[in-house]
Amino acid sequence: MRYISADYIFPVSSQPIKNGVITLDDFGEIIEVSLKSKVKNPKGEIEFYKGIICPGFVNAHCHLELSFLKNKLTPKTGLPKFITQVLRSRFAYSKPEILKAIETAEQEMIKNGIVAVGDISNNENTFVRKNELNLLYHTFIEVLELSPDKAEEAMINARRLKRDAKSLKLEATIVPHAPYTVSEKLLKLINEDAKKNESIITIHNQESETESELFVFGSGELFETFMAMGITREFLRVTERNSLQSTIHYLKDAAKILLVHNTYTSAKDIEYIKSMFSSRQSSIYFCTCPNANLFIENKLPDYNLFIEQGLSVTIGTDSLASNMSLSILDEMKTISKHYPDIPLQTLLTWATKNGADFFNFEHLGTIVPGKTPGLNLLKYVDGMKITKDTQVERLL
Repeated sequence: MRYISADYIFPVSSQPIKNGVITLDDFGEIIEVSLKSKVKNPKGEIEFYKGIICPGFVNAHCHLELSFLKNKLTPKTGLPKFITQVLRSRFAYSKPEILKAIETAEQEMIKNGIVAVGDISNNENTFVRKNELNLLYHTFIEVLELSPDKAEEAMINARRLKRDAKSLKLEATIVPHAPYTVSEKLLKLINEDAKKNESIITIHNQESETESELFVFGSGELFETFMAMGITREFLRVTERNSLQSTIHYLKDAAKILLVHNTYTSAKDIEYIKSMFSSRQSSIYFCTCPNANLFIENKLPDYNLFIEQGLSVTIGTDSLASNMSLSILDEMKTISKHYPDIPLQTLLTWATKNGADFFNFEHLGTIVPGKTPGLNLLKYVDGMKITKDTQVERLL
């Protein structure tokens, strides 16, 4: 048995407990969470830590395969130029360099108290690393193809990659990259696959204002970027509606949908989603990657709107191409800096429980009996608030 205590325990599923004690068995499973005064005859010393104990973090959106691009790209250029930078850099590094960067990035996540990851894969580069089970992963096999004539071929390649992942016993589902990189036909094929397999899916959403400008007017910087790439106008979906409203209804049969970034998502967009999924609003989750949003667009979503609308929010790190670290704590610090009134309980719910719920990681996300969520110690806090000096130490 092991007894762990701190100034505050944040079970997340319930209110914080001052000077609480977590009782665990020898395998790290939680037996009890209680006040110190209610722990009767402990069979060992109670370990006390100054700070806050919370569950292990769930990184709901990551591109581990892009870790080799750390410190390689110019920040705050906007989404179109960021995409161009990534495309130009993807083939400039050797396979050993890419694999070493993946290993280092995973070690960074472990050190930073992350226990599970929703990871985007366009290739198999991360599969062997994931198979070592250092972290719990759900792999999203990402599909990009604008030509309707090549939609079937794109799905064949995605299914092959999914089979490769499954052969290593990795959980994997096929997902679209973003509204502006998939055809209507491909969206329908992905939806059919999701319905057949009862899959959870994700899609980048409203990361840039120019994304919706492309859909509404058939113009803007993203449109011009595609033109410069030699993509003809006929392959771009100009619908006179923004990107979200032009896309999400094609994915209505997925078991759950994780919308990522949502930097320009409005109240009207949320109303549209709620009407579209009126019978199962709980199946829609919103992932924010604040440091990546600032790196690419220098803008954050309206978190007060997310809270007012009662959205199920998760937190991701995006990639080291668009971030200086893979740390959920760093993401929470950024949110707190710009939105200081958001309570720590809310931030931790986004960082732990909601991600675990979306991925159906039932043993993670909350500190309750019967679970093995991992335990993080948040050090150098100000009462019940994190500060720029707060650090995370993984206890379990």
